[in-house]
Amino acid sequence: MVTMKVRADTAVCLAAGQCALMLPAVFDQRDDDGIVVVLDEEPPAELHDAVRAAVLGCPSGALRVDEG
Repeated sequence: MVTMKVRADTAVCLAAGQCALMLPAVFDQRDDDGIVVVLDEEPPAELHDAVRAAVLGCPSGALRVDEG
């Protein structure tokens, strides 16, 4: 079974919101500045492809996944 851990570097985040738009079950934005918040650090397997797509779509490169 493949596990996934989602990480966000809030210091790098540009608050573009692409991740939250693509996958609101896993990502959100803080109300005060729009910086990414990871809602589900270990999403279920059925969301892994969508998480990978959101990570690739992040314009700042603030998101990453560790898989094992």
